[in-house]
Amino acid sequence: MSAAGGDRADRAGPLLVACALRIEQVALRSAGRGSVHGTDRAQAGAYTLLRTGMGPRAAERALRRALDRPGAERAAVLATGFCAGLLPGMNPGDLVVAEEIRDPRGTVPCTGTALLAEALARAVPGRTVHTGPLTGSDHVVRGQERAHLRATGAVAVDMESAATLWAAVRGGDRPVAAVRVIVDAPEHELVRIGTLRGGISAFRVLRAVLPAFFEWHRSSLLPRR
Repeated sequence: MSAAGGDRADRAGPLLVACALRIEQVALRSAGRGSVHGTDRAQAGAYTLLRTGMGPRAAERALRRALDRPGAERAAVLATGFCAGLLPGMNPGDLVVAEEIRDPRGTVPCTGTALLAEALARAVPGRTVHTGPLTGSDHVVRGQERAHLRATGAVAVDMESAATLWAAVRGGDRPVAAVRVIVDAPEHELVRIGTLRGGISAFRVLRAVLPAFFEWHRSSLLPRR
């Protein structure tokens, strides 16, 4: 083991999974058996589910508060929930694994993208897993704005992932990732989550992804060689 690898293992902490909406929280919480207050020790060791509230400001505030709690200062952070896909051919229920997140402040590279994508493909067989840049917005993206964002190279957009991961990396060197389930795509614009088939499909997929998150977290604890 290298000295750098040993330092990284010493910094390893619990897993903090952040989502914005109550419906996302319900999907994730219903998937974790034996959980108490969002913690599933049997499957993930130390796992905390944080609902941040909607929008980048709420996400950043909630994440900072969560990382200030005792024992959370070294947590690995994974942002998740629903998103809008930007590429033609995307469908509700497809998954997006961010290679990096973007907002006006710049970019934050994500950790273990390939491993996470492979783990998701095993956790939700038959679902397409897209990888690429995930961009942040402070509002719901519709119509022509979707095409403008696609032209930047982004594959999907949501309102909280960028703010969540910026807050995470400002709080220290830690593994970070973002996984989103597409609920809205260029050919499948959704008006209300949970009332149309696309929303229901995305909810079911989000319920199935926790094992992949745990696998990613375990891999993030291993020293780099």
